[in-house]
Amino acid sequence: MTSAPHHSEVTLRVNGKPHTLRVDNRRVLLDLLREDLELTGSKKGCDHGQCGACTVLADGRRVNSCLLLAVTLDGSEITTVEGLGGDGEEPHPLQRAFLDRDAFQCGYCTPGQLCSAVGLLAEAAAGHPSHVTDPAAPSGRPVPLDRTEIRERMSGNICRCGAYPRIVEAIEDVIE
Repeated sequence: MTSAPHHSEVTLRVNGKPHTLRVDNRRVLLDLLREDLELTGSKKGCDHGQCGACTVLADGRRVNSCLLLAVTLDGSEITTVEGLGGDGEEPHPLQRAFLDRDAFQCGYCTPGQLCSAVGLLAEAAAGHPSHVTDPAAPSGRPVPLDRTEIRERMSGNICRCGAYPRIVEAIEDVIE
């Protein structure tokens, strides 16, 4: 392969599978996922990191893939909505809860909502506080997730259809 200016080789582990690609240094992760790897679950909503439709997990943390340059993630583990169920035999518990609770309407935001919810569960379990976490809560201990905490942690994901109550209920179902 010839060396092209403004291009780099990037290796990502996406949904458990390694991918080595030569990408333009200016290319964002979302475009790489959708166009190069044909993982179209993550959506391009606002293209400014404000709606959350493009949310994926990078090394277990939720990120707006429309804002991250793919080259900055070399060596990272990326999980998209297609990879939440693991081997694909069974849906992730959050995917099942979203279906059971009818926590989507048009479905456009659902992949980002699901990835964000998986991320928030991990963040709370690791003791990461949010803006509404009680300041007196012990540092580094799991943060209890009530409706206020869930709403705050999901506030970066917009649902234009207004399925928010069902989304919160679905997340609560998984916590129980």
